[in-house]
Amino acid sequence: MPSSTYEYLGTKQKALKINLDKRIYGSYAEIGAGQEVAANFFKAGGASGTIAKTMSAYDMTFSNAIYGLEESGRYVVESRLMKMLRHEYDLLIERLDQKRGTDTCFFSFADTVVALNYHKTNESHGWVGLRFQLSPQSEPNDVIIHVRMLDNDAILQQQALGIIGVNLIYGCYYYHQMPEILLRSLMDDLTTERIEIDMIRFNGPDFKKVDNRLMSLYLVKNGFTNAALFGPNGQNLQPADTLYKKHIAVIRGRFRPFALVHQDMLQNGVAQFLEDPEVDPNRVVVLTELTLQNLRDGDDINEKDFLDRVDILGKLGLTVMVSNYTEYYKLISYLAKLTKLKIGLIMGIPNLEFIFDEQHYANLPGGILEAFATLFSRKVKLYVYPALRPDGTLANCFKFQLPFHLRDLFSYLISNNKIEDIRSFNKLNLHIQSDRVLSMIKAAEEGWEQYVPAEVAAMIKDKCLFGFPCVVYPKEEEPVESANTFFTSEKEDTQ
Repeated sequence: MPSSTYEYLGTKQKALKINLDKRIYGSYAEIGAGQEVAANFFKAGGASGTIAKTMSAYDMTFSNAIYGLEESGRYVVESRLMKMLRHEYDLLIERLDQKRGTDTCFFSFADTVVALNYHKTNESHGWVGLRFQLSPQSEPNDVIIHVRMLDNDAILQQQALGIIGVNLIYGCYYYHQMPEILLRSLMDDLTTERIEIDMIRFNGPDFKKVDNRLMSLYLVKNGFTNAALFGPNGQNLQPADTLYKKHIAVIRGRFRPFALVHQDMLQNGVAQFLEDPEVDPNRVVVLTELTLQNLRDGDDINEKDFLDRVDILGKLGLTVMVSNYTEYYKLISYLAKLTKLKIGLIMGIPNLEFIFDEQHYANLPGGILEAFATLFSRKVKLYVYPALRPDGTLANCFKFQLPFHLRDLFSYLISNNKIEDIRSFNKLNLHIQSDRVLSMIKAAEEGWEQYVPAEVAAMIKDKCLFGFPCVVYPKEEEPVESANTFFTSEKEDTQ
């Protein structure tokens, strides 16, 4: 059944191949955009060999009677999808396992979707998932995705949903040994102008070696989305759900490694953000952002180096965003679609210089003013961490040097409380240069530990991160790590 190489097939060919595979048998439950996935299998022919049941419970009363209530009152959510998968899969096992379980790989496909409404005023998105066996009577696996449907026509959206559902089922059965190929195959017969995949998660006994953080990276790397999110435990998160009605404090950097200067910047920047009377401390999400540009090693991305960084950020209890937004105004445009509450950007002086460099906006008709209209919207504020100049003097907002024609613009932003110095900082940390610390770590040079938090130093040594020369013991011999974490701060490695 599994393939060792990628073979492009169209949607109908994939559906027919699955229908003719006598070992695959399951059910389809689809809510919100018609039974578009099941319809592809019916149209391909031979559907009786694959389909045990299809259903749609559009009425909320019927849906609740089958799958239970949603406490949030929202039905296009991951929790609803998981209830659907669990309910339908358990029914299959209960009713068919004794009859044909010894030679059948059961599956349950489900989606809960909101398609474009008549007035075309809503955000079209959905949760799509498959619970499936790879061998008879084995424990099942789950592959879950969240999609945004971008076609400006409800019929086209339904068609795109049907295609991605077939691709998911086919990929799970024929590419499960190659998760990145499985992910890439989800876009067969589709384009990123029609569908965005902003979350994917692999779970189950056959995916124990799959690192879902890498899957998040692949989503952005392959252009399936511009930003992906995962929590401190490495669990992939859906950005819109995670950031819904939240205040966001975000800091961008390489974090290679996470140093004391990053800790100082993040802690003091967030503390100042929380002082804003518009910010509810109970509704704040702190994001540490890694851009693809900051992850590249030449033309490629070093996956081990990426995981080293996010291992540390996760250990410190931080939520990580991987994005393809080089310019800050694009990042803000994205975040502003997810929340209407206040957004704070925490950055160093070098990145403030980047923001005011007009060459980054040469492709915009309105130039820097067009970008700033988005970047400095009503709910956005910059918190700027100082830097040391080569002569030892301090560089901050009040000593910020700009071309003459931009000075009044900068003064306007300062006067209107759009840019603010981070007032509290440890001057002793300002001389720390991440590149120098990284070189010391790789060479095991004495004294590098004094430039990073103690937890970070211990983790680098224990796990040989960032090229630190040491021996990694087998898991059963590894010392137990401390469970202590601390809320830390990050700063950009441009210091």
